[in-house]
Amino acid sequence: MIATTTSELLWLSLAYALLGFLLLILCLATRWAWWIKAGLVVLVSGFYLLHASVLRGIAGWPADDQLPPRFVLLSAVFDEPSPARHHAGAIYIWVNEIKDHEALDLPRVYRLPYAKDLHSLLGDGIKKARDGNTQIGTTEPRRGQGGLPWLRPGSDDKVQIKLSDLPRAQLPEK
Repeated sequence: MIATTTSELLWLSLAYALLGFLLLILCLATRWAWWIKAGLVVLVSGFYLLHASVLRGIAGWPADDQLPPRFVLLSAVFDEPSPARHHAGAIYIWVNEIKDHEALDLPRVYRLPYAKDLHSLLGDGIKKARDGNTQIGTTEPRRGQGGLPWLRPGSDDKVQIKLSDLPRAQLPEK
C-alpha cells in the first residue's frame, strides 16, 4: 500500500500543474500541426482526471466497490437519510478482507447505500464485536424471482450481507 499524506498529494498535484504549464509553453512555442497540439492537451487532461480518481482511492476515501466475499467486520458509521436536506444517506463500513482463511493486514472502508435493515444488522454486529465476538461477514447475490436468470432484469449488483460469530478455536485434547 502506498502511504500518502496531504503534503504528498499536494506535491503530486503541483507536478501535474507543472506538466500542464510545460505543455502550454510547448504548444505556444512550436509550429506543430494543431491536431498534434490538441491531442497532447486531451492526453494530459485525461491523464490528470484518471490520476485524480485513482488518488481518491489511495488516499483513504471510501470505496464504492462491492464488498469482498468474506471479511472481518471492524466498524461501521451510519449516515441516516434526511429528506429535508435531500440527502440519501450512506453506511460506511470498515472491513478486513479474508483471503486463504486469513484476514489481510490493512482495513478498507466501503460506502454502501443506506438501508434500515442493513443498519440494524451492522449495528447488532458492532455490539457483538464490542462484547468480544469477532464478526465474520459474507456477501452473496440477492435471491430474485424464479425463472431463467438471463430473462430477469438486472439486480443493480446488490448483495446480501450476512454476519456470524467467528468460531472459537478448538483446543487439542490432553
